Amino acid sequence: MHVPDGFIDAPVSAVTGVVAAGAVAVSLRGARRELDERTAPLAGLVAAFIFAVQMLNFPVAAGTSGHLLGGALAAILVGPYTGVLCVSVVLLMQGVLFADGGLTALGVNITDMALVTTVVAYAIFRTIVKLAPHRRRTVTVASFVAALVSVPAAAVAFTAIYALGGTADVAIGKVFAAMVGVHVLIGIGEAAITALTVGAVVAVRPDLVYGARGVTAPPLEIRNSPLAPAAPGAVARAGAPAAEPSTATSETPVTSEAPASETSETREPAATREPAAVPRRSARRVWFAGLAAALLCAGVVSFYASASPDGLEKVAHDKGIDAKEEDHAAKDSPLADYGVKDISDARLSGGLAGVIGVGATLAVGSGVFIVVRRRRVTAESGRS
Repeated sequence: MHVPDGFIDAPVSAVTGVVAAGAVAVSLRGARRELDERTAPLAGLVAAFIFAVQMLNFPVAAGTSGHLLGGALAAILVGPYTGVLCVSVVLLMQGVLFADGGLTALGVNITDMALVTTVVAYAIFRTIVKLAPHRRRTVTVASFVAALVSVPAAAVAFTAIYALGGTADVAIGKVFAAMVGVHVLIGIGEAAITALTVGAVVAVRPDLVYGARGVTAPPLEIRNSPLAPAAPGAVARAGAPAAEPSTATSETPVTSEAPASETSETREPAATREPAAVPRRSARRVWFAGLAAALLCAGVVSFYASASPDGLEKVAHDKGIDAKEEDHAAKDSPLADYGVKDISDARLSGGLAGVIGVGATLAVGSGVFIVVRRRRVTAESGRS
């Protein structure tokens, strides 16, 4: 759904540019609350993964294909604010390096593909998670539904933008029907990819999924009642009545009186001791697995992607939206159209371009998120 230059007139493009800039600015502040020392590098990986999977166009109808937008996936994995930034980084890399999506239409694309999809998807996701049982399956199902709805929502948003600033004289009703119709089908593919990816991460590391926090982990239960069973090794205070026989087992002996040398001042009951902190697990394996998947998709699988025009391109051609489309300013880029210039082998050219794109997106995205994370640490240090 990358909007090229010339589809939307200059005034509306400028307004959407302001909206996009505001969304990015707000997201930069909001992402400080979502990113920590583990998720900052993972957020860069999410951006690179979205870039890679967007290269995998899948057929949805005769002569039409679709591809992942990624707003729902990013919002659920790393948070809505960070999700907006992830998709924005992807769109920037695609526009500058690969001539995919107009530079004057960058505000339109960020507003439509990053802001609308992320906000709609995460709102639906949180609603389902809040109302449904707190299980891992709920996260996967909510991811599917949220992604499914986010794609036609983006189509509606594009139609609204086109109604305000479209450069071709096309009946808006026809644009709406065609855009929503084809993107409902594309949404099914988006939902499947999102649910499979989120489900895979939740299955191995639910603690790394932002949307699964508080859902997959059982709540910590602390018993302070005097009727609660004594913990192993617990020692009653001096002068306290002995425990009921029903609460004592062969594994949890209870004495009625502590030795004189061990009073309540020198020895706390084990039941009141705080459990030892559980060390955080490294996310390194997940990071390398995700990077390998992104490189495989962009470098190898992309060669087998559908060559049919995507939903917007098909509608634009059929309805005449592209009547005033302009050449991309980066059309002579050595990576334009996802191929390396001067390499004649299509498989090698496309695969190498995909790998370069994954690397560039990973570097830029990780850099942005690490800086955001450090600013949060600096701000917290200043307050303390």
